[in-house]
Amino acid sequence: MKAVRFHEYGGPDVLRYEDVDQPVPSAGQARVRVAATTFNGVDGNIRAGLMQGPMPLTLPHIPGLDVAGTIDALGEGVSGLEVGDQVIGFLPFVDDGASAEYVLAPIESLAPAPTSIPLADAAALPLVGLTAWQALFDHAEIEAGQRVLISGAGGAVGGYAVQLARTAGAHVIAIAGPRSRDQVTANGAAEVIDHTTTDVTTAVSEPVDVLLNLAPIDPARFAALAALVRDGGVVVSTTVWMPAPGDEDRGVRGIDVFVTSDAKQLSELVARIDRGELAVDVAHRVPLSDLPAIHAAAAAGSLQGKVVVLPNAD
Repeated sequence: MKAVRFHEYGGPDVLRYEDVDQPVPSAGQARVRVAATTFNGVDGNIRAGLMQGPMPLTLPHIPGLDVAGTIDALGEGVSGLEVGDQVIGFLPFVDDGASAEYVLAPIESLAPAPTSIPLADAAALPLVGLTAWQALFDHAEIEAGQRVLISGAGGAVGGYAVQLARTAGAHVIAIAGPRSRDQVTANGAAEVIDHTTTDVTTAVSEPVDVLLNLAPIDPARFAALAALVRDGGVVVSTTVWMPAPGDEDRGVRGIDVFVTSDAKQLSELVARIDRGELAVDVAHRVPLSDLPAIHAAAAAGSLQGKVVVLPNAD
């Protein structure tokens, strides 16, 4: 089969589009014929060798944490899903990923794919959708009527976070740049603050219950945003290398999110898509052979929007 792999850590040029052996499922695994994977920002950090501590890899390694596709073989002891089922999943960080024509997946990481959108587009959901869900509901424990300030609302995780917080009944204040303002508004933000022209700390008129940070920002700015959180509120951050600033004196909790695979939560996200309550936004669809160029664009800071990668589009 065709796959993209890196044999050593480094820049985007270490990625090779090449022939590799088709994997064979072991007990508890499904082999998925890949309809699509995606590019996530963490993929570049993994490829560069910046995540070797928490994510030790065996090289060569196939990247691609998201998968959408069709089960084509099952290992021993698998139940609940069958050959021919269309599925999506968030794959283990340290195993070979879905930047290939076939991938192995633990059966517990897979959920039935949505039926209301193209299968390939559904690859844009797992990692970022689960990150938003876990940040808002598992950690921030948001409730209807709360004020939620989302930094990085124009990004891939932000798109889901704004929608999920809105449907939970929260008043969403989104911090985003001018290029994403219209999309953030369409996703349901009650207020959108352009951080390129406005001082967010003065634009937020009253304290918020939750600050959700999804973007790499200066620590001083992060602390200033955290000061907008009411006493007893919560700061949640997905940028784990930049700890969420809490304030013990004011009872403000600081929580760092490290997303985990959860098929039950993924199934709930899928149900919301099929009910028309959650939109999946795909900016670009590219063939697998173009994946090195996507990594290069991301490293240069020129990549905008969610990219879906298609193994059979060459």
